Amino acid sequence: MFVSLYKDYKAIFERDPAARSFGGALEVLLTYPGFHAIISHRFCHFLYKLHIPFFPRLFSQITKFFTGIEIHPGATIGTGFFIDHGMGVVIGETTEIGENVTLYQGVTLGGTGKEKGKRHPTLGNNVVVGAGAKILGNIIIGNNVKVGAGSVVVDPIPDNCTVVGVPGEIVRVHGKKIDEVNLDHGDLPHPVQEHMNKLKQEIEELNKYIRDFKQECEMYRHKMKKDME
Repeated sequence: MFVSLYKDYKAIFERDPAARSFGGALEVLLTYPGFHAIISHRFCHFLYKLHIPFFPRLFSQITKFFTGIEIHPGATIGTGFFIDHGMGVVIGETTEIGENVTLYQGVTLGGTGKEKGKRHPTLGNNVVVGAGAKILGNIIIGNNVKVGAGSVVVDPIPDNCTVVGVPGEIVRVHGKKIDEVNLDHGDLPHPVQEHMNKLKQEIEELNKYIRDFKQECEMYRHKMKKDME
């Protein structure tokens, strides 16, 4: 547990520029709700695995009250986990998270109904989930995946993909291994704009077809009139 917490602590300095200022170590320990939440979760998850009733949920709810981050004690979270800002983050009971994963504020890793058993998502390694994104259901999100802010993902996503939109669509695929976590989650394609551009192109093609058709009809009308004369 302590090794995991050390890696979580290191992840903050690797991914948050604000943590590199003078006195950053003390600042992280005292003022980072995401780090407070993962400290609490590591302890609660330890109790949960020992099948200790009530207290893991109690401690997790107390942590939610102070941090605004709700992590069920049953969730399995790998090392190097980083929650940036954190307010409104919800992680469900059967969620499984790999190593070096980053979540931004407002992220939900939740279920889709009242199903039993494994009902929350599984995230691979080096996944970045943008602010306000929702990943719902028993689906697998592959390694090195980026989920754009505000996206809603309900289908499995393979490795090395970028997903944006509602519902989430794969808009970029990287065929090579990503060595570093890319935090530039604001610089993503916009699927709505892409659909609008495609629709605009189809309308232009349709207008051209209509113009050509009208021109052919006019030429045929002139030909018929000339033949009748």
